[in-house]
Amino acid sequence: MVKITWHFGEPPKNMIVRQVYAIVFDETGRTLLKTEKINNKVVYGMIGGTPESFDKDRIATLKREFLEEVNATLKDPIYLVGYQIIEGDRDLQPYAQIRMVAMIDKIGEKQPDPDNGKIYDRILTTPEKAVKLLGWGESAEKPIMRAFEIAKERFNLNLTNNEDLWL
Repeated sequence: MVKITWHFGEPPKNMIVRQVYAIVFDETGRTLLKTEKINNKVVYGMIGGTPESFDKDRIATLKREFLEEVNATLKDPIYLVGYQIIEGDRDLQPYAQIRMVAMIDKIGEKQPDPDNGKIYDRILTTPEKAVKLLGWGESAEKPIMRAFEIAKERFNLNLTNNEDLWL
């Protein structure tokens, strides 16, 4: 069984980072999720992915993944929220999944993800609703709510729009 534990701060230096994701906000405090239909059910997801050898760093990974998956660009600076350690995933050694926070710069038209050809729908929604839509429990709640706190502190962000927007 896979065990996931959440931690604030940087992952241990010797731990492999297999994924980098971000919780991103628009100027009204809503966060962006991607969606797709799987077996006639809408499934929500965070945006991000696997670091590639050509990525300069985790921010380069994140920016590339946002462009590929949802055709969105992010503003600098991008801040670390924390990481979760994944244990018991097949025969893999424990590894980290990083969570970061940023502001959305631009969201373009939907286009196919060059990695898999999928065209994702996108939704801007409140942080609290994003937690529910993801359905991951603490694995979503802790990083999303901490990201919102960081965004309020670092970007002077407040939630001023509670309405969902499908893009």
